Amino acid sequence: MKTRRKKTARPNRGRQATGGRARRSSAANLKEQLDHTRERDEALEREKATAEVLRVISSSPGELEPVFQAMLANAVHICEARFGLLYRIKNGAARIISKLGIPPALEAYLRRGPHRPPLNRLNPLTPIGRVIQTHRTVHIADYREDQTYLDRDPITVAAIELGGIRTLLVVPMIKNDELMGAIVIFRQEVRPFTDKQIELVQNFAAQAVIAIENARLLSELRQRTDDLSEALEQQTAMSEVLGVISRSPTELEPVFETIVKNAARLCHSVLSAVYRSDGERVHLVAHDQFSAESVAAVQKGLSRLAHEQQSDRDRSARAACRT
Repeated sequence: MKTRRKKTARPNRGRQATGGRARRSSAANLKEQLDHTRERDEALEREKATAEVLRVISSSPGELEPVFQAMLANAVHICEARFGLLYRIKNGAARIISKLGIPPALEAYLRRGPHRPPLNRLNPLTPIGRVIQTHRTVHIADYREDQTYLDRDPITVAAIELGGIRTLLVVPMIKNDELMGAIVIFRQEVRPFTDKQIELVQNFAAQAVIAIENARLLSELRQRTDDLSEALEQQTAMSEVLGVISRSPTELEPVFETIVKNAARLCHSVLSAVYRSDGERVHLVAHDQFSAESVAAVQKGLSRLAHEQQSDRDRSARAACRT
């Protein structure tokens, strides 16, 4: 009796290879889609942050601290940093004008003093010192490997050992080649910032320059407006006095009353008075907001002064006669 062998199905190698390629292609497509979605979300978040800072700038004309805080908050959040500082730089001297999330130990160090070197005259090799020298962005991956730490620069040592700083980014704020300040953000782990993150902070630095310039222009405009208003008030007061003089050419009391009231208004004073001397005595001839008691006290004081002056003249005369 013949037995038939059962045929064993052989794997189709071509079909397996095609299936493997399909799975790898599908995984690659999925990864590409995820990367694209992540990049889109990050770009949208950066745009939102920029829009928020611009909104704060427009809603806080002349007020810089809300703008700087919005910049630091968005830079720290989106760039996944731990804290940040904003420096104002003038004539090569750096001064911290805004800060966010500083570790308490480092905050206490910055607050107390005096520091050697002074905080506004930093070692030129420190990150902010390099920005002052070059006007360029400084990005340090590991601050512990920086030469300033190896040289035990006091500010650098405090930043690392009290603030836990490892990676940092310093972006200059520049207007027409003039260094106006810098934005600094810090990480407490070694993790360099990406190009997109650096670009975002650079955009914030440009907006900070705009905010500072807007505040300066607004301050100048307000000052000019105040000056013009003051000049107009003075001219109005002068015209009023001249008008009284022309209407009362032989009467001094209305003129003095007008002068004293306008002087009080223009100088924002509580009390004002006009005194007149006849060569021997001083007289209170006009006043504004003096009570009856105050007038009596002034008159009494002037009488005492006149008596003393007369006594002095008499003594001088007697002395002259003896000689």
